Amino acid sequence: MTILVTGATGRVGRNVVDQLVQRGASVRVLTRDPARTAFPDGVEVAKGDLLDLDALRAAFSGVRTLFLLNAVAGDEFTQALIALNIAREAGIDRIVYLSVFEADRAVNVPHFAVKYGAERMLEAMGFGATILRPTYFIDSEVMVKDVIVQHGVYPMPIGSKGVAMVDARDIAEVAALELIRRDSATEKLPIETINLVGPDTLTGDDVAGIWSEALGRPVVYGGDDPSGFQANMASFMPKWQAYEMRLMAERYVSDGMIPADGDGERLTRMLGRPLHSYHELASAIVAFGVSGEA
Repeated sequence: MTILVTGATGRVGRNVVDQLVQRGASVRVLTRDPARTAFPDGVEVAKGDLLDLDALRAAFSGVRTLFLLNAVAGDEFTQALIALNIAREAGIDRIVYLSVFEADRAVNVPHFAVKYGAERMLEAMGFGATILRPTYFIDSEVMVKDVIVQHGVYPMPIGSKGVAMVDARDIAEVAALELIRRDSATEKLPIETINLVGPDTLTGDDVAGIWSEALGRPVVYGGDDPSGFQANMASFMPKWQAYEMRLMAERYVSDGMIPADGDGERLTRMLGRPLHSYHELASAIVAFGVSGEA
């Protein structure tokens, strides 16, 4: 049977596709713009999005296992609800869902609350599912690299509690392993939740120190006040979304994203290798130069 990957052109989804193909899985992707990304040979491409009912029904036909990724959007919850309803209608009962770390606690952050709602729907509707709960993506730091490199300031307000940032490649590989495990099982497996964390729990000052070492010159932490961060985000995204990012940052400052005992060890065992670290990202960005991409 086929594994369907949604969000297949993004940082996580594209890596999920590659990991599945490397493991010999039969893969179909759902994308609104098939011309945007060249997928590996053998990957079936279905055009559409999570609000297009006809496209969903066509894409879900012949699928046994679904990777569901809902990007942050004003209608994110509607997308999730429709996708899960159409999945059940199509007879799909095996899902790997990309949620967020402590989705059940940060209820004032819209996309956290949405993802917790989808988690509850998975349980109430009787799906067999792996719920992946990643922390803040290390890869998101590419958005602020110019501020760091050009101005010597780490601007992301993550506070002093600590955030165990996770690499998108680690998220994707765990997702692929879980998709194949569920797809190859003789029957639907029970719901399981996996926290996806990085190897280091870092404060704002810790991250500034990593950049100071990588660049060979001082980088300072910009502080816990999220107002400047929100204003910067609003320069290239809708104001509602920038405000949502502020609420998320406030959560980092107040609570951090701190792994439970054994989270990192569990992932290392699953992957059979060390987790990617923040140091790797900083070193890669410096190696590519001030205007290069990591």
